[in-house]
Amino acid sequence: MSPGCEFVPSLLHTLQVTTLTSPPTDDRHLASFTEVGPWSLADREPLWRARVDQLRDAQARLLPTLTKAPKLPPVGRAITVGRHLGVGLGIWAVKERGTDQSKLGVSRRVREAAEALGPTYIKLAQIISAGQGVFPEELVNECKKCRDQVPAVPYQEVVATIEEDLGRPIHEIFEFLDPTPLAAASIAQVHSAVLRTGESVVVKVQRPGIDELVKKDLRVLAWLAPFLVGRIPVSALANPPALVELFAETIIEELDFRIEASNMLDLGKVFVDLNQTSFVVPRPHPEFVTQRILVMERLEGFNFDDAVGMQADGINTEGVVKAAMLGFLEGAFLHGVFHGDLHGGNMFVLGGADDTKIGLVDFGITGRLTEKERMAFLRMMMTATMNDVKGQVAALRDLGTLPPDTDIDAVIKDLKLDGPPLDPTKIEPEELVAELQRIIKALLGYGARMPKPLMLYVKNLIFIDGAIAQLAPNLDMFQVVTDIATHFAVTHGQSIAQQLGVAQEEWKLDLDGVKAGFGVDPSEMNQLTYAELTERRKLINKRLTGKILD
Repeated sequence: MSPGCEFVPSLLHTLQVTTLTSPPTDDRHLASFTEVGPWSLADREPLWRARVDQLRDAQARLLPTLTKAPKLPPVGRAITVGRHLGVGLGIWAVKERGTDQSKLGVSRRVREAAEALGPTYIKLAQIISAGQGVFPEELVNECKKCRDQVPAVPYQEVVATIEEDLGRPIHEIFEFLDPTPLAAASIAQVHSAVLRTGESVVVKVQRPGIDELVKKDLRVLAWLAPFLVGRIPVSALANPPALVELFAETIIEELDFRIEASNMLDLGKVFVDLNQTSFVVPRPHPEFVTQRILVMERLEGFNFDDAVGMQADGINTEGVVKAAMLGFLEGAFLHGVFHGDLHGGNMFVLGGADDTKIGLVDFGITGRLTEKERMAFLRMMMTATMNDVKGQVAALRDLGTLPPDTDIDAVIKDLKLDGPPLDPTKIEPEELVAELQRIIKALLGYGARMPKPLMLYVKNLIFIDGAIAQLAPNLDMFQVVTDIATHFAVTHGQSIAQQLGVAQEEWKLDLDGVKAGFGVDPSEMNQLTYAELTERRKLINKRLTGKILD
């Protein structure tokens, strides 16, 4: 069979495929699905979902063995990693170390080594690329170049994986499978296809051997990480051993598509429970989901960053951004479940001006909070809108950012959080740098770290921040915070107050405190558009890098 040709059906093959003899039952009570789907999960219970809890438990037991520094790493892979990193850092040491190009040079060498080492390291670079404020700007910008530079797996290997996992020849499953992938990422790639029963779908196929390669790479990283402490120019808040643990927790989830499909249903049910009608998730196929294969309904729409296309179609892009932000926050704060990897490739805008929906795909990374963590997130949100500094620090402690026995009052005093806010655009650059260094040193002294839920939460906020720049640059940030706080207070206020053990009337928005959080004088500014906020950030960056002086 030549690649790209449609598969030839036969009577035998047709009889081997389950067909629907009546219209699908409405299954939108199960998850935030499209109105009319290619199949109904109310008609066919997914058999693959029965073992998901056991699979999660097995992954949790496996993690410590992957992140504990071994006496010796997998030798062959360690040599390969050492060769690529060693050569790159050696060139940097000879050519760029000690020059004004030092940070840019080492960042470029690290990124080039990641690309040469393949999917695991590319995925690590992608996570670093969302770490503005945690990693140096040069490293973040270089790692962003890794996002779309993953070669596709050859078509015949894709076919072999599908046939092995589904246990039958490919022409018994698909009428057509496009040999050219829609997208190729570090763990898997996605192909468009048509099932033998006529439904248009997408097929996510894991890269051959990626499971074992990732596990070997994690053991190499766990062995290497302690040697890098204090030797690479990254913030100690993301020290190498902690980063490896965080990375392992994240990437291990993506190695079993049965868990991803279950995540899809779980988050879709959250949207239903919240009556959040702005989102849809694709229906996973009730039969064709395995560890390495995920067949799902195809969602088509505008790419999330296609502001021109959406606006030409009459879609309110400002409303799209607000809906994305609200849906993400409600899921995290009220149900403790949220999509953990928002980016332009994972989000589509469906429908038109009168019925706009945000389609979410790729649920390999999903934020899941324990009840304690969810309550900490909820308290963090409430106290931030009230400008309750002590409550915010306590919430961060409960989330795991600070040790459980941390003296909250001491942290507030050491970080000078009880004083008037500093406007970073109005102080001398040397003073600004010294203040940041002082804060980092104080946080390290308290044992501060970045737990996985907070990392995913911040990463998503960074993406939404960038989406505002493209879709709604004139959005008033003060008004956004006001609208979100008002929505939570009106829609969920009584429930939130009961959960946190406070009187509902005590929860009042402190807009001056919100303004101070943006680093502006409340008496000087009544609004702050995103475009204005961007200009402030540019000015702060210039002051930090010493490019201008007042």
